[in-house]
Amino acid sequence: MSDTNKKKEIKTNESRRNFIKSGALAAAGFMIVPRHVLGGVGFVAPSDKLQVAGIGAGGKGESDIHAFFESGKADIAYLCDVDDRRAASSVKRFPKAKYYKDFREMLDKEQKHIDAVSVSTPDHNHAIIALAAMQLGKHVYVQKPLTHDVWEARVLTDAAKKYKVVTQMGNQGASNDGPRQAREWYEAGIIGDVHTVYCWTDRPVWPSGIQWPTQKAEIPKELDWNLWLGTAPQKDYVDKLVPFNWRGWWDYGTGALGDMGCHLLEMPFSVLGLNYVQDVQASVGTVYVDEFKRGYFPESCPPSSHATLTFPKGQRTSGPVTLHWMDGGIQPERPEELEPNEIYGDGGNGILLIGTKGKILADTYGKNARLLPTSKTATVNVPKKYERVPGQEGGHYAQWVEACIAGYGKKPVSSPFEIAGPLTEALLMANLAIRGADLRIDNQYPGRNIKLVWDNNAMKVTNFDAVNQFVKRNYRSGWDINYTI
Repeated sequence: MSDTNKKKEIKTNESRRNFIKSGALAAAGFMIVPRHVLGGVGFVAPSDKLQVAGIGAGGKGESDIHAFFESGKADIAYLCDVDDRRAASSVKRFPKAKYYKDFREMLDKEQKHIDAVSVSTPDHNHAIIALAAMQLGKHVYVQKPLTHDVWEARVLTDAAKKYKVVTQMGNQGASNDGPRQAREWYEAGIIGDVHTVYCWTDRPVWPSGIQWPTQKAEIPKELDWNLWLGTAPQKDYVDKLVPFNWRGWWDYGTGALGDMGCHLLEMPFSVLGLNYVQDVQASVGTVYVDEFKRGYFPESCPPSSHATLTFPKGQRTSGPVTLHWMDGGIQPERPEELEPNEIYGDGGNGILLIGTKGKILADTYGKNARLLPTSKTATVNVPKKYERVPGQEGGHYAQWVEACIAGYGKKPVSSPFEIAGPLTEALLMANLAIRGADLRIDNQYPGRNIKLVWDNNAMKVTNFDAVNQFVKRNYRSGWDINYTI
């Protein structure tokens, strides 16, 4: 390790120790003066506004932060990003927000002035940031997928209850009308009992199934590479990883499932009341580098996959539910009720619920939910049971802001961690099977063509131990997540 890297590592460990020390002494909670006392109905006084810290200020983080501000009930008080280039637009838009590069330093110094934290970083750092904020009593909004690993999802689900903070995952389709309409149809018995679900996507739209670059590149002066790596293993910086293509590498991203799974699985989860997986199996697309010569790129997500998850009987189903996930442009067979020229899903993505008496089809985010045949949609009327979110997916942000202002347990949100945690676990369980199918041991692939059996209480696969290394990964020194469930 070079002297420069040693100094960065020492600084990282010292920063973490200081953060933990001060965090242990921090008092959770904050005081809000009721708006009606200060200025009449509808008036939002300065003391009523949620003081938000945005960790990850570029890309999706930038649009999240802006949406919170547009609610009219939040101030963007702090910004944090490891890359000044990505943060530049948000810094310009919110000039009064104090800017940091290290989230630990920001939470350490500003914890008394922060009410809530938005986390929009690469997947591998979601859990460590969100948990640190929750342990300080801060409400959290975390981009999808909630976490990088199965164990982390269980941790954040538990922490939300323990620290009694308002939580929301950034799968904004959970606030759309479509999932609510579909649930009303289902509970009215329109399609009978659902036993099979298909979710599919045209992702990945980034390089996958490829070799890790062999040539390191110069780190941009605006980027703190050590902070960007965070919990991930120490590696040299390479081109075309930041800001987006990290999604295709297992050290940082969670592949097509991580990108789109929370958007597509949400409707089946909310309609059917799904919870934890009982078993999972997968097949993956293979890249050949020569005639009959299979390429082996274990660091990279595959270009396509099909995972099959089994959920046990729940309160809203009469038996187990089989859920099929397909990515890389693979789609299930078209339903016979769909006319030849009707678009299947939205063209690239879709959701199909198959019941004993009928089917429901929907687009990304649960949009455009319709019965099949689609002509049936206009003729079926059922009572509206579930309150709609004003603004639908756009209102997902204001909903969280208002719930934070009201306080824990006072107002509902569409994707609290009690729902988002098990949902994230399910898609990460599918990733276990995908990684297992692509795992080479003694020049063989023992994880292919088998079903992984999951012990939910022990949080381990019981019949193929090699994949359990991915349930909870090893963190880089100084970036450990210490939490007991």
